[in-house]
Formats: sequence, C-alpha cells, structure tokens
Amino acid sequence: MKKVLALSVILITILTGCGQSGGGELVGVARRGSFYEPDPYGMLFIPQGSFNMGPNDQDIASAMTSQSKTVSIRSFWMDETEITNSEYRQFVYWVKDSMARRLLGEQFEEFLIAEDYLGNEIDPPFVNWDEPIDWENEEYAEILDEMYLPENERFFRRKEIDTRKLNYEYEWVDLLQAAKKSNRYNFETKSYEGVVYDQEGKEREIRDRSAFIMKDEVNVYPDTLCWIADFTYSFNEPWTEKYFWHPGFDEYPVVGVNWKQATAFSIWRTQLLNNYLRLKGEPEVMQYRLPTEAEWEYAARGGLEHSIYPWGGLYTRNDKGCFLANFKPLRGRYGDDGGMTTMSVMSYAPNDFGLFDMAGNVGEWTSSAFDESAYTFTHDFNPTYKYNALPDDPHVMKRKVIRGGSWKDIGYFLQNGSRTYEYQDSSKSYVGFRCVRDYIGD
Repeated sequence: MKKVLALSVILITILTGCGQSGGGELVGVARRGSFYEPDPYGMLFIPQGSFNMGPNDQDIASAMTSQSKTVSIRSFWMDETEITNSEYRQFVYWVKDSMARRLLGEQFEEFLIAEDYLGNEIDPPFVNWDEPIDWENEEYAEILDEMYLPENERFFRRKEIDTRKLNYEYEWVDLLQAAKKSNRYNFETKSYEGVVYDQEGKEREIRDRSAFIMKDEVNVYPDTLCWIADFTYSFNEPWTEKYFWHPGFDEYPVVGVNWKQATAFSIWRTQLLNNYLRLKGEPEVMQYRLPTEAEWEYAARGGLEHSIYPWGGLYTRNDKGCFLANFKPLRGRYGDDGGMTTMSVMSYAPNDFGLFDMAGNVGEWTSSAFDESAYTFTHDFNPTYKYNALPDDPHVMKRKVIRGGSWKDIGYFLQNGSRTYEYQDSSKSYVGFRCVRDYIGD
C-alpha cells in the first residue's frame, strides 16, 4: 500500500510539474528568458518580400534559360561581402590543427577528450582545442612529420604542409529523401518501407533515422593552379603562387573553391558557432548555407523593382563615366574599371541592401542545381531546384547555378536576371561564394 501511495505521489508531482501548470489553462512551456537573435558578424539582414525574378532586358544570348516570374522570399541574413582568402584560411587552419591534434592524441591523451563530464566514453573522441600545440617540440615534430610533404617533393627543401591531406569529414541529414512519403515511418507496421541512396549512389535500407544521415569527405585546400588551367597561353604563375597565402590578398575573394568545398565550409561554419553557443548554454542558430538562386537575385536587386543591375541603373557606368563594377568592360581592356583581375572586396559601392560585389569581381555559387526550364516547374514561394548529384550521374546533372558575373565576364553576366552554371566539382579563378543564414522570425 505504501509503494502504491508513493508511486501516486510521484505521478501527481510529475503531472503537476509538467502538464498541469498554469492553473489548468493552456499557458505553454516556460523557458528561461526570451530569445533574441543578434546580427551575425559580417552579415546583413535581408527582409522578406516579393519580386519579379528573371530578365529585365532582352535575351541577347538567346539562351532562353529564364522567364519573368513573381516569387516570394523569406527573411534571411547574407554575408556583406564574398568570402575572402583570410576567412577561408580560417577553415583550412582549423582542418590542419584538428588533424595535428588527432595525430598527437594517439600518444598524448591531453589532445583528445575521450569522456564526457559524467564519465561516459566518447567514441570517437573529441578534439581538445584548449590544449595548445608547441610546433617546435621535438617529440611532437616527429609525430606531426607525416603532415608535411615528403623530402623528394619539397621545393628548395622547404618544409610545407601536404595540402592533399587536409580533408574535412562532415555529415548532414538528407531531408529531401526523408520527406518522401514512401520513406516515412509507418506507425501501423512500426517500420520503414522505403529505401534511400547514399552519396555513392548505393541503395541503403531504412532501419532507423540514421539512414538519412549522409557522410562525405572533401579536401578543403583551394585549387591554386586554376589561374593557369583556366586560361590557355596566358601568364598567371604569380597568382598561382601567392594569391591564397600572401597577406596582400587577404581581403580578396577566395577562388579555386568548388561547390562541394563551399558547401562543406558552410557546414563547418555552422558547427563552429553552434558548438560555441552550446558551451555558453545559449540556443543554437539556423544553419549557414549557400543561397538559393532566388535568394541571391532578390538580395542583388536591393529592393529595387525591375532593376537591370544591382545599383539600379540601366548602364554599367555612372554619370561621370566611371565603371560601377569589376568586369571586362571593353575588348581586351580588363583594367578600365580599375582592376585587371579580382579586386579586394568593398572596392565598389554596395547596393541598397548594403551588399558589396553582387555584380562582378567573382561569380558566386548558389545551392540551386541548374536546369534550363527550372523557372517553369519551381514553386513561387522560396523557389529552388536542388539535386544531390551522385558520382555516376551524367555531367548534366552536376551543374550548379552561378550568379553575379566576374572580372573576366562581359556586362551581360552582371545583370540581376542573368544565370549560368559550372559543374559542382570544378574550381575556377573567377568563381567564389558567400553564405546566407535563415532569420528566425519575420
């Protein structure tokens, strides 16, 4: 009888504390304080709205890849500038340092965290970022030697990191496959009945939700040889050797980054911030990601309806005859706009949203897959066409939308409504990227 009474008291306490609070009224679940989303560092707020997506001038290329369509876009944050060499280098350094700590952790346990604060084993263990690395330590140097180029590959015997080993392993949830009705959990049979395909295109049986967790690995180092590979019979060796590393190019947009590397950077950036917020006991924020094609065009227009260029005018020059962006203005006269190739970000005036270089400098990756008829079948609410291309897919399925035009493009590609593509595994000296983050609220 005492046990039954004690159990009743416990149940009453639980019900009173969780479901019966508020004097019997529906008052919601209490939280500590209220949530306020501060402005993300280096990002600007893009308010929700509707606009006419597509060309505002004649289709001089007769490409017929877009049509005018009224769409609505939710609020989001967007990077004020393209991701710079300095910012992307933080990603490269993080991968390098995490690799070093894992190597050292095989012999020095202080570089890894193998247990949580309750004493539970963590497998695989976490990297301990609080433990500094003394790169001059002789014991460490012997272990870390495998990170460097072998003797026969060293130029002038310089000891340099082997960038081929700077690989970033990451994972994400494939919500597109998880959303299919055939892949949903069946509450009657208490099982999953569909199948999913992993990143290698292999069929995977759905036993639980882990089937939708995709894992991939990408080398994070930019393709510095793209400056030579992109142009035949052109002398660009100095850019290959110095562009990514020299401090003189710190504020220039990073190039030589393919779509998969840009996507991995966005995932890393999300984890970097959310891990910090969790340590402080604060709510996580939305994920950083590449913008959709519609988001990019909406942001580029800066709230100006039917504008051909981000600055709102009809021409690429201002009333004083000065060019308004970094592009190829005349035949062979790359420098007439002030820059021969890329220029440091913020070299030209921003649009009305405060965003720099939405036209020219470098083209920008979007998350949208390229299809000539995408405007016809995409929704008018946050439209996009996404496809996770598999290794064996035809090349036509690996196209991703590029927006904004670059330093080597003519003025047509600077127009807000112009669209083109590059293959997701290609890296170019004229393509970079910037990130967006969904705004929590309206």
